[in-house]
This record gives sequence, C-alpha cells and structure tokens, in this order.
Amino acid sequence: MSRVGQVPVSVPDGVDVTINGSIVSAKGKLGELSVTLTDNISISQADKQVSVKPTNDTKHAQQMWGTARSIISNLVIGVSEGFSKKLEVNGTGYRAQVQGNTLVLQLGFSHDVNFPIPEGIKINCPDQTHIEVSGANKQRVGQVAAEIRSYRPPEPYKGKGVKYEGEYILRKEGKKK
Repeated sequence: MSRVGQVPVSVPDGVDVTINGSIVSAKGKLGELSVTLTDNISISQADKQVSVKPTNDTKHAQQMWGTARSIISNLVIGVSEGFSKKLEVNGTGYRAQVQGNTLVLQLGFSHDVNFPIPEGIKINCPDQTHIEVSGANKQRVGQVAAEIRSYRPPEPYKGKGVKYEGEYILRKEGKKK
C-alpha cells in the first residue's frame, strides 16, 4: 500500500485544479500546467484537496498510485511557488552571463557556449559564477540544469566545472613524485 498516495494534495488559494477524466490541469500565478495520467488511477477533488486512488489491485496500479499523487503535487506547487535549481561555475576564467534569450558560458573551450533559454524557464545570473534556473515545471527545470551542467561537469582533480550548489565532488589525489 502506498504511503505517499494516501495523503491528499492540498490546493492553496489562488490555484485552480480541474480534472477531466485522466487529465489534470492546474492554473496559478506562475502559469498553467496539465498532465495526462494512467487509467489505473481515479482522481477526485473535494474542498481544496485532490485525492488519488488505484482503480484495481494490480501491481501497476499500486506503483502508479504514489507516482500520480507526486505528479499532481508538483503541478500544484509549480503553478503556485515554482521550482528552482542553483548551479555554481568553478574554474579560472569560467564565467556565465545572460544576454537576451541566451545563456553565454565561458568554460575553457576555444569558443563560448551559447545555450538558448527554453520557453517557460527563467535563467538568472546574480554574478559570473552562479546560475539560477527557475520555472513552474519541475521536470523541465531539472532537465535544463542538467543540460547546462553537462557542458563541463566537475572534474575530480581540481573541481573545475559546473556543479549544483551544495553538490559534493569526490576529490582525487594528483600525481606523486
């Protein structure tokens, strides 16, 4: 039995959740998101709470119960508060800046890396070594942050590269004489 799926999702003020069969859509101050869930789940809404129940006792329905509840919760949080990931750029001469609709990264290559900012995502650089990726869709925010990190992942000897804020890099010892 799913412990996550048993807890109903509470809908804060200013967020409208509509259920149309297996399509759940949420609308709030940060935009509108919708998702299509599997038919093994029944979704019901009652006074500012959304409940999720499996329709049968199959293994797949039990697995999707908690997953569907988490997806609905992420929709509600995304349109009301939003999600963000913070990245750090470490290395001599490594810089990041936003120019119009592109993120320009200088990561030690012979050329600048131009990353076009996708629609629905906001990227902010408070200084040259920090990047903040924010948006309403949790999956897209994480995907964009992972793509930015993939241009120069942190290396284990000096720790140079792009890493998540708070990420621990396992450092290796260099050559010995």
